[in-house]
Amino acid sequence: MLSKKIQTALAGSSAIRAMFIEGKELAAKVGEENVFDFSLGNPAIPAPESLKQVVTDLLEKEDPLVLHGYMSNSGYEDVRQTIAENLNRRFGTDFTWKNIVMTVGAAGGLNIVFKAILDPGDEVIVFAPFFGEYRNYTANFDATVVPVAPDYTTFQPDMKAFEAAFTEKTKAVLINTPNNPTGVIYSDETMKRIAEILCKKEEEYKREIYLISDEPYRELVYDGEKENFLTKYYRDTIVGYSFSKSLSLPGERIGYIAVPDEAADAKNLLAGIEVANRTLGYVNAPSLIQKAVAGCINETTNLEFYDKNRKDLYEGLTRLGFTCIKPQGAFYLWLKSPVKDEAEFVAAAKKYNLLLVKGSAFGCGGYVRLAYCISNDKINRSLKEFAKLAADYGLSENVAQENTKA
Repeated sequence: MLSKKIQTALAGSSAIRAMFIEGKELAAKVGEENVFDFSLGNPAIPAPESLKQVVTDLLEKEDPLVLHGYMSNSGYEDVRQTIAENLNRRFGTDFTWKNIVMTVGAAGGLNIVFKAILDPGDEVIVFAPFFGEYRNYTANFDATVVPVAPDYTTFQPDMKAFEAAFTEKTKAVLINTPNNPTGVIYSDETMKRIAEILCKKEEEYKREIYLISDEPYRELVYDGEKENFLTKYYRDTIVGYSFSKSLSLPGERIGYIAVPDEAADAKNLLAGIEVANRTLGYVNAPSLIQKAVAGCINETTNLEFYDKNRKDLYEGLTRLGFTCIKPQGAFYLWLKSPVKDEAEFVAAAKKYNLLLVKGSAFGCGGYVRLAYCISNDKINRSLKEFAKLAADYGLSENVAQENTKA
């Protein structure tokens, strides 16, 4: 008999993964080239060519007993120092290897942080829409997420709702910018206000409340936006990062946690995170890929590829009459469903082999998410199918009438 906790997890199984699997089954029937799968954030561009050479050199030159052996649960010290220096140079931080813990991706990182700080019954505030797995990660430790609604005109957090969400049980606030699923970047004004409210609540409750920054899309920013690092806003910040998107390595499961010395009880917090890495069974992040990402620390993904997809998809869909939030970062587009029940709209899109993910999977119904990290050819061919979908809802007719009036 399955545990009650895993039964609950099965019942709320990822809509993203379900759609991805459905896409694979559909591709087997009609051909992969005829399926427009916008479900999963799986990069369609390869890892930098230099990664292959770095891995080859490691395998040929490194002592295999060291390269494939155990190390500290926090990871290789030289790798952590390389990451610390990279962050210091880019963001003016003051890290050393002691501030960094290597993790099994961003998901592994969030789980070890939650293991270190959460007790049963604790609450973690999240800003809707949010990555649905956050619910499962907190539930792993018998804690719960408390969603805060957005300002629906900008999809920045609603600050009044945020301040009202705190209770005696609030242990942390989890933030993700650039945001999955909207592609919105939280503004400097937003971050300062979040920090002000957090400081106010720490004083009110006489204890630390952590801001946990989930940053897998940090480098994927457009239109002159700058990469950001949130420790500059608030002392008690814990940063989680993944190389999945920046180096196109989602299957390698490699990332890190960074905790500044200024954070409350930083030394014990880092020690707790390191112990959690072991007790949750990760033991340590994969040894070879730790060394590999350190050797590619200054490499970046092909941002131009994603930017072209972003522009082609956003401009194409809005031209057809769909209402979309223009992405500022990441590789997702947030589209308003033309009907209240977005599940109906998702089902209608399947008639044209368009696979979208319903917004309710991200705690925000009435919208759908499109992951545009697919080939540009598919982006542009999909627009012909979206045109048929738009016609089903009368959107193209409305656009034509507006153009006639103009």
